[in-house]
Amino acid sequence: MHDSHSERMSGSETRAASGLALVFAFRMLGMFMVLPVLATYGMDLAGASPALIGLAIGAYGLTQAVLQIPFGIISDRIGRRPVIYLGLVVFAVGSVLAAQSTSIWGVIAGRVLQGAGAISAAVMALLSDLTREQHRTKAMAMIGMTIGVSFAVAMVVGPILTSAFGLSGLFLATGAMALIGIAIIAFVVPKSTVTLQHRESGLARQALGATLRHPDLLRLDVGIFALHAMLMSSFVALPLALVEKAGLPKEQHWWVYLTALLISFFAMIPFIIYGEKKRQMKRVLLGAVSVLMLTELFFWEFGDTLRALVIGTVVFFTAFNLLEASLPSLISKVSPAGGKGTAMGIYSTSQFLGSAAGGILGGWLFQHGGLGVVFLGGAALAAIWLVFAVTMREPPYVTSLRLPLSPEAQRDTGLADRVLAVRGVTDAVVVADEAAIYIKFDKELLDRASFDEVVNPASETVEA
Repeated sequence: MHDSHSERMSGSETRAASGLALVFAFRMLGMFMVLPVLATYGMDLAGASPALIGLAIGAYGLTQAVLQIPFGIISDRIGRRPVIYLGLVVFAVGSVLAAQSTSIWGVIAGRVLQGAGAISAAVMALLSDLTREQHRTKAMAMIGMTIGVSFAVAMVVGPILTSAFGLSGLFLATGAMALIGIAIIAFVVPKSTVTLQHRESGLARQALGATLRHPDLLRLDVGIFALHAMLMSSFVALPLALVEKAGLPKEQHWWVYLTALLISFFAMIPFIIYGEKKRQMKRVLLGAVSVLMLTELFFWEFGDTLRALVIGTVVFFTAFNLLEASLPSLISKVSPAGGKGTAMGIYSTSQFLGSAAGGILGGWLFQHGGLGVVFLGGAALAAIWLVFAVTMREPPYVTSLRLPLSPEAQRDTGLADRVLAVRGVTDAVVVADEAAIYIKFDKELLDRASFDEVVNPASETVEA
């Protein structure tokens, strides 16, 4: 099933994947470094109130959610690079605006602009243009890991940078990162000759309606919305709890996050392996959401000593990172063949809306009810998510494949039905304008011989 000379990623594919992963990382650092410090340092800004701090934390999510899909569609028209350059410039301008501001409203405006540089869909599309079919999943996984790592780095570096250079120094650093991103796109990432229409990484308008009506995909969208709303609202309250309740100076918060993230990173791995190997992802998901709910209640009831807050933060991040890692893989399992790009577009829009809602809700709850009420709000979000998640079906454990079709195979009207008839194949759809067939199959059940027989004449070279 393998093409002999295409086992490894080529040099240009590796450059594309690592360069684009770095661009993502710098942008994510810029988004997240503010999280652990805005609640504590932001109160010194003119006009600041807890509700406005919450708005500043969540503001980037609003513009990000609104603009992400349109930017992706524009990049199909005018090319990926112009859209990515524009997005990074807008992000840098937002960073400088926030850095120059002495009032909370200036920082909010800066965060709104930062979010308006919504380039993730265009970056993913460029990655598809620059990598071959059989290496695309690997390249996407590199970017996924980078996002996780940059989140962890941001939580630690944010407090350290801010205690050295203040909030304005922090925002200037995020602006500088956007400019480095521009340099990477210009000088490291190879030029692409093609613009692929690709349903695993891009949005297909034809698939929008079905995706929005898909009950299990909607449950996952509700999930990522709730998860990021909990993250943002908790970060309105957690840094303040560390200062006010635990007496930990804001300059020292970095070690709490470093400890929590290191432990949680290793603590979540066994659960991911268990969920995938034993095919118990639903149980793992429900367990992690329940743990988040209990952690928020723990913060509310016992979060007044340093020890309790550190333990709570470790447990919170273990459940958070576990869900953050497993939700995208659930999306690709549950989405119909050829529908993953569209499902991911709606999913990440839900994620950004959750970030916005969480920051705004957390700030508002804090202003009107104090620290404890913010944690209660987080527990309520987790409870609502549980209600949605309990009725989810165990996801199918399937692998996705996209095969280019030869001209005669494209004329074969019964191809998709014959592929579907093979044992272990769960879904197949031919997309005529891409001259490709999208297939989903269960590796453990697949009848390899008949699969090869049906598929091999259809495409010139087939990669597993």
